[in-house]
Amino acid sequence: MFALRALSWNHSVDVFSQSVVFILGLAFGSFLNVCIYRMPRGLSVVRPRSACPHCGHLIGWRDNIPILSWILLGGHCRNCSQPIEVRYAVVELITGLLFLLCYRHSGLTLVTFKCAVFGFLLLGLIFTDAETHLLPDKLTLTGLTLGLGISLFVPVHDLASALIPAFFHPGVAPQVSNRLYSLLDALLGASVGASFLYGVGELYLRCRGIQGMGFGDVKLMAMIGSFLGLRLTVLTIFAASMAGSIFGLWTVLAVWIKRTQRRIRRCHEPGTTARKRAWASARVAFQRHQMPFGVFLGSMGLAALFFGHALLRWYWRSL
Repeated sequence: MFALRALSWNHSVDVFSQSVVFILGLAFGSFLNVCIYRMPRGLSVVRPRSACPHCGHLIGWRDNIPILSWILLGGHCRNCSQPIEVRYAVVELITGLLFLLCYRHSGLTLVTFKCAVFGFLLLGLIFTDAETHLLPDKLTLTGLTLGLGISLFVPVHDLASALIPAFFHPGVAPQVSNRLYSLLDALLGASVGASFLYGVGELYLRCRGIQGMGFGDVKLMAMIGSFLGLRLTVLTIFAASMAGSIFGLWTVLAVWIKRTQRRIRRCHEPGTTARKRAWASARVAFQRHQMPFGVFLGSMGLAALFFGHALLRWYWRSL
């Protein structure tokens, strides 16, 4: 009987803890929406209070409850009745779920804190890049600093930590040396990630004569590397490149099909001629299209955080 009561008590405590973490994530998601809207515009994220982006009316507390207020108001401003983007509710929900996933993955530990900080920053950068094609330094450079600092307390466990002790002994306490190795792993991941993207951007610029990679992507990759280390950084770049390529191909095909149908319908061109001209038009449109690559880097960075090590283990076993 006592064991059953203890089990029930532990279950109740766990449910309560997860609820608190989820609600905390919703609150941080609400603040993240402020960052996504204001940072690209050079506005303060602290003052003034949240206001409607259409009429500027200050939002009261009852209309600022994460997700619930958006649902109760039907996605519209109480004052001017203009629609409020669903992105606000989506960001809050994803942040809450992300915090909950971090907690369920690692419990109430510093690892959970690291995952939550990393996820919070990446979500902000993903949605900001998707909307504005900008990656604010206040998120990327702050994230880089935090990633390096947290590595002193939450081990990165990458190549430096695995290889250096086998060849070099610094002559300090293991607690100190392990933290230094972890910091070195974070620095290595940041430098390799940033250098690779910078090199690709420079190569594209020299070959095509146009900017192919923004410097914001380079700083984003440095931030990701500081949290993940070298191996997961390389995995993130590879996965993001694959995802971006698939998205680009899908975009070209979608534009080609749409323009082919339009030329046949409006210009009454034969199918072969319409497809040929539409394909040329789609290629030009895609070349002029600025793809928010930070969306793919951030998304794959999140995936690498939770599934990267398992994927690498599976890959090495399959060789």
